Amino acid sequence: MTDTHGASQDGPLIPHQRRRRDGDGTGGILRGTATYEELRARAVALRRRGLSRRQIRDALKVHNNDLLNRLVADEPPPAWTRRPNAKDDLRLRARELRTEGKTYDEIRDRLGVSKSSISAWVRDLPKPPPRWRDIPRMQRMETGLVRHYTDRDAERRHLEDEARRQVGKMSDHELLLVGAALYWAEGQKDKPYARRECVTFTNSDPDMIRVFVRFLEMLQVGRDRWRCSVHIHASEDVGAATSFWAEIVGLPASDFMKPWLKKNISTRLNRGPDHRGCLTIRVTRSARLYRRIEGWWCGIVCSGRSPETANRT
Repeated sequence: MTDTHGASQDGPLIPHQRRRRDGDGTGGILRGTATYEELRARAVALRRRGLSRRQIRDALKVHNNDLLNRLVADEPPPAWTRRPNAKDDLRLRARELRTEGKTYDEIRDRLGVSKSSISAWVRDLPKPPPRWRDIPRMQRMETGLVRHYTDRDAERRHLEDEARRQVGKMSDHELLLVGAALYWAEGQKDKPYARRECVTFTNSDPDMIRVFVRFLEMLQVGRDRWRCSVHIHASEDVGAATSFWAEIVGLPASDFMKPWLKKNISTRLNRGPDHRGCLTIRVTRSARLYRRIEGWWCGIVCSGRSPETANRT
């Protein structure tokens, strides 16, 4: 017996019953006052008897897929409904070949499947031992590699020595050009949106710091105008780094400014016992010197242009 709203005394009517009575055309729904619990009990019983979803649908006349899925939820499908994997035989054969010591290439050539599939199938199996253990051949290879690296290092040293001799001793004019170019590559520059006409040079290469120091000495910029500070990770030896850079620039470590410590979030491989961070040299009252360096750099740029480029208008 139902009330005026279409609910039975045993529980609410299932949604698809209401849609059938509204004439949605689903057709074939259980008639009467079947509740959802009753319908699920019947669906579970049919599922456990080994029926497929389609057979349960036809038996119960339930043509709503969402409702059917809820009716058989948590009930595993019968084994006969499971589709066989088309590559199960290939997978088993691949594992057998791998156990026999075959390589991925050999398995691929034998079975005609991709190496990515083979890897997914056999990656848990131990790798086969190397195919050859020709000790004399391995020794010859090692000897050849040692000779190759020795010859390469000797050639590198020869080229470096030859290039060093070509430079010779720099004149003050050459040092002026080198220092200006070095600063314009690594130093702080003035920007239209940030006026910074102050000579500030930062680098982690001791040799570049030495050249810049020689550049300042040639320009007769006294050390009393230098303000040096170390930039380094907080976990490093700040005192050792300060002493190292103090010796490079020729100033006592006590004259250095407060170090700038970076947080330890870097994963770079150049950190370690010999890591000295970066050194910053800032020259006070250096606006005029900065403008001169900028002018020297502009002169280098103009002189370095090809005649064709220089004559263009």
